[in-house]
Amino acid sequence: MFVSIVIGGMIGLGKTSVADLLRDHFQSNGIESKVFYEAVDDNPILPLYYELTPEELDAKRIPFLLQLFFLNKRFKTVKDCINWKNPIYTIQDRSIYEDWYFAYVNKNLGRISDLEFKIYEELADNMMEELKELPKKAPDLMVYLKGSFETVLDRIMARGRSFEINPELKEYYFEVWKGYDEWVIDHYDASEVLIINMDQTDVVNNALDAKRVCREVEEKLNEILSITKTYIG
Repeated sequence: MFVSIVIGGMIGLGKTSVADLLRDHFQSNGIESKVFYEAVDDNPILPLYYELTPEELDAKRIPFLLQLFFLNKRFKTVKDCINWKNPIYTIQDRSIYEDWYFAYVNKNLGRISDLEFKIYEELADNMMEELKELPKKAPDLMVYLKGSFETVLDRIMARGRSFEINPELKEYYFEVWKGYDEWVIDHYDASEVLIINMDQTDVVNNALDAKRVCREVEEKLNEILSITKTYIG
């Protein structure tokens, strides 16, 4: 059985850690699983986005280039998940659906022009039309990591990526954070959503938290898959 999970949530809240945790959990239970990571370490544009001045960002149109880069990579990730050769659980470290939200925030901040956003949306819509033709066009579950702004900042500082810890980025992080919950709850409709409160969860340093998250994900998946089987049957 092919099962698709996406890990969503604010920058720094632990998507990669949760993705790795779930992969290891499923594999320990005999379910072959693979994580498809967000393109961060091999992204030539991302450090520029965080490090350049607003004037340099505007002159080079870096935010628009970054959104196109991520959109392209996430579209490829969806296809790679679908085309994976074995019956498997696939886990995506952020989804193509969230990409629109980041582009929208950048437009509201004036980092992406109205024309650029229009071009981005048309391209994203074309990609989503292509996905509709694929056998598995949507994930089964989004695991959404929710947290306070203070937790977001603490986690960003703790992981220590140099290009992410500039104090001037606090305003950007807040703009992304303040509307994220509303977007997931009111606008995301590609799959069921399981919300994990990261203010009270540390899957890296607390084994009980890690076990709880795995149990909650497994229970939610079992519920979803049982409903799907009933509907198909």
